Amino acid sequence: MENSFPLNDWHVRKTHLAINRLHAFLHGIALLSLFYYRLTSLTDIIRNKNTTLLLPHVLILISELILSFIWLLSQPSKWKPVVRTVYPERLPGDEKLPSIDVFVCTADPNKEPCLEVMNTVISAMALDYPSDKLHVYLSDDGGSVATFQAIKQAWKFSRFWVPFCRKYNVKVGCPEAYFSTDESGPDGKFSSSQFVVDKKAIQKSYEEFKDSLEEIVANTSTSVSRDHPPTIEVIGHANDDGIDTDNNDMPLLVYVAREKRPSHPHNFKAGALNVLLRISAMISNSPYILVLDCDMYCNDPSSARQAMCLHLDPKLSPKLGFVQFPQKFYNISETDIYDGQLRYIWPRWEGLDGLNGPILSGTCFYIKREALHGTQNFQEDVDLVQLHKCFGTSNEFIKSIYRNYKPNYPNERKFSDDALQKELQLLASCSYDNDTKWGKEVGFRYFAVVEDYFTGFNLHCQGWISVYLQPSRPAFLGASPISLSELLVQNTRWYLGLNQVAMSRFSPLVYGPLRMPISQSMCYAEFAYSPLYFLALYVLAVIPQFFLVRGISLYPEVSSPFFVVFSFVFLSSQLKHVQEIFSTGHSIRTWSNEQRMWMMKSLTSFLYATLEAVMEKIRLTKASFLPTNKVVDDEQAKRYQMGVHDFQAPALFMIPLCSLYILNVASFIIGFGRIMQTQKWGEMFIQAFIPFFATILHFPLLEGMVLRKDKGRVSPSVSLLSAVISTIFVSFASLGNYC
Repeated sequence: MENSFPLNDWHVRKTHLAINRLHAFLHGIALLSLFYYRLTSLTDIIRNKNTTLLLPHVLILISELILSFIWLLSQPSKWKPVVRTVYPERLPGDEKLPSIDVFVCTADPNKEPCLEVMNTVISAMALDYPSDKLHVYLSDDGGSVATFQAIKQAWKFSRFWVPFCRKYNVKVGCPEAYFSTDESGPDGKFSSSQFVVDKKAIQKSYEEFKDSLEEIVANTSTSVSRDHPPTIEVIGHANDDGIDTDNNDMPLLVYVAREKRPSHPHNFKAGALNVLLRISAMISNSPYILVLDCDMYCNDPSSARQAMCLHLDPKLSPKLGFVQFPQKFYNISETDIYDGQLRYIWPRWEGLDGLNGPILSGTCFYIKREALHGTQNFQEDVDLVQLHKCFGTSNEFIKSIYRNYKPNYPNERKFSDDALQKELQLLASCSYDNDTKWGKEVGFRYFAVVEDYFTGFNLHCQGWISVYLQPSRPAFLGASPISLSELLVQNTRWYLGLNQVAMSRFSPLVYGPLRMPISQSMCYAEFAYSPLYFLALYVLAVIPQFFLVRGISLYPEVSSPFFVVFSFVFLSSQLKHVQEIFSTGHSIRTWSNEQRMWMMKSLTSFLYATLEAVMEKIRLTKASFLPTNKVVDDEQAKRYQMGVHDFQAPALFMIPLCSLYILNVASFIIGFGRIMQTQKWGEMFIQAFIPFFATILHFPLLEGMVLRKDKGRVSPSVSLLSAVISTIFVSFASLGNYC
């Protein structure tokens, strides 16, 4: 008799729901009052023909509208936060579980070290799932000889590692992480003499594996090729028939380097994933796919079974496109000065789960192959010509779609079969996508460099739903950037992609409402339009300061009822932020770090991402994709762990930040002096508070420019140029007269 208990359940966070809705109501009323003040002030200015005040009031109104617009877009994601629980022990027997393909993507061994990539691959092979139903594919987009040699060594080590993990129920499938922690386990297995012997043996094997990778990197080229034929190889099976050291089946491991030619667009990560989608369909053809970044290892081997508790739920399964796990990071310091943990995102994903589900987040998700193929929209009598236009010229691939996700090769068919190899070469060729619907309606979407966001958006528009699952033990752990430079570069790439969507016909507020609930469209729009923050922050970082130096008030005085409105809006937003931080178990230090990094990213990454998107739109440039550098600099790592900012970022990022900081410090000092002379305390209070708040919040910049002498300080040339720029601005502002 089948287990009648549900595989999962969910509940609403009622306290969070009540707080969020009350805050939305009160904050919304305050914003309406603020705009009433601003519009009446503008009316008076126009009536009195006061041209001096007209432009600054208009600019500040625009900035307040932008901030309020994005705040409004964020509200649906807080309306109904949902938490899910799964029960893997209620799943059917292993023989009834569907198979899973794991996709791991890497691009450059110089930025993504081989050891880190192979640890991710090995951790995927150690998932607690039937070996014959688990298949791991590594996409090497750089076609590196070093990566190809490294994965062969990873296979050899995994033949020892996988049986060790299964024998002792090891919870950390990543060997590097496992040997750096003291793991204990149930049933006395972990204290037995046999375990001690086996652990020493496997640790010795791991050290030999690491030595072999070091030798490969030292003696093999790590150069990245942008002009190479496709390479597909099933690792290990030719010599040992895919069994481990205990004579049990091993998960399948496949190396894929798609063809790349300079004259053909390769569509970044989405292009690599689509090649894996086609190649895997010819080899394993699993109905579910786990996608991992190369630095995001499996920290809980039960994640596959947890995801199946949702994918196999008869109520959810027909419409469930993907299960999204959060991205958690093992290298986050206690201070987290760069806000690398992405804390602010995951509560939003809980809220989105209360709608039609979270946004696809690039990694750590189990997605249904059928959702990517888009076959749910096909008529039964569709002809071969239409299928070729959609999926390309491979009849073998088209057959795989209608085989109910069974492996395409019988047991007796070898992977070296000439016909199979010819088909794989075709599917991995750089021109296969031409004149097809790959990247448009099939597979991961090509339109923007944020292929995850755009693919998830399209799936939701097609009627698929998603769910968010955050177990108590992080299912996956990865590496977050630990330098300001890498973080700002990463965010520039992300927000370039979001700008590409926002500036297109796929803009969520235009394309979305006809295809999904307006509330979900607003959630997608919040991210798409968030680069607009740069406009608001540049206005608020410059205009009030300019007129503070001149002694001209742009805000209500303390005795005005509207002073209470402005104060409430500021305090309401900050206290809500603090409440969200406390509710997720963090401290007030997290608030200051998140505020500081939000401003820094807005003033740099959001600005340059928008400029690049505009230039691409008018065809002055093309979008580019650079992988985040995963190589750790020891000095940077040390400063990060100590909570000391590293300002070795490009001048393009540092000059705006330093110039605006000096400007705010200078305007506050000069403005405060003039306030003391004129005694306009009540009239100028808000205007003086803005640069004061910015000065205190960004004190690390002052340290970097003035107080520090270490290598991570702000470059003296950057400090000097920033001082010149801000001095010119303040001098120009000081030419005005008192009002």
